[in-house]
Amino acid sequence: MAGTPGDEGLGDVVPFLARLEQADQDALLGLGNELAYAPRVVLIHQSKPSAHVLFIVQGWTKVTAAAANGYEALLALRGPGDVVGESAALTGRTRSATVTALEHVRTVAVQRERFTEFLARSPAVSFALLGLTSDRTRAADRRRLEFASMTVRERFAALLLDLARTHGRRTPEGVELSVPLSKQELAGSVGASREAVQRLLKGLRERGVVTTGRRALVIVRPDVLRRIARAEEPG
Repeated sequence: MAGTPGDEGLGDVVPFLARLEQADQDALLGLGNELAYAPRVVLIHQSKPSAHVLFIVQGWTKVTAAAANGYEALLALRGPGDVVGESAALTGRTRSATVTALEHVRTVAVQRERFTEFLARSPAVSFALLGLTSDRTRAADRRRLEFASMTVRERFAALLLDLARTHGRRTPEGVELSVPLSKQELAGSVGASREAVQRLLKGLRERGVVTTGRRALVIVRPDVLRRIARAEEPG
């Protein structure tokens, strides 16, 4: 799907741990304790003080931020090898987003002080974290720029293609999204209302482009989504 809008999407920046030498990985994870979370359990709460950094060992999470009016935006997906909560740990500010388990998740929790002390004596790890922050910012900026010029329909098609590429598994019916996202979460990712996403899904279902079930979505005709994302189909 190269060249499709949204190519740098919700969860395809190289994870933090994958950027480290094995010895640094082992040393960093050795500082913490393992924690497990069931699906839909919150790992990190927005606006709460920072006490620790979490390294995801297994499973996928969603990163969301809520506005004062209650609107919730899906910012990113974080999975194996990713780090969450590092920004608040470094700045001393409160958490800027909420992180929630989408499935069974295993993490290693490292206390904030131990994490910052480790970075202070490990230049290679510090530079890797700086590179991660830069790549995440670049991906988010590119996504905002692309989405600013697109309609909600085009943004939604691009999002589905993005999720299919990074979190899709092939089935006899088509490409099933392997991360369970609600209509509200999909809406929050494209800056639309839940009702708007519901209407878009209904239209795509009627055309045989996707099939949906309870927290399951299968893309049957990615070619149609590509045409929509590229504004090659009328609304």
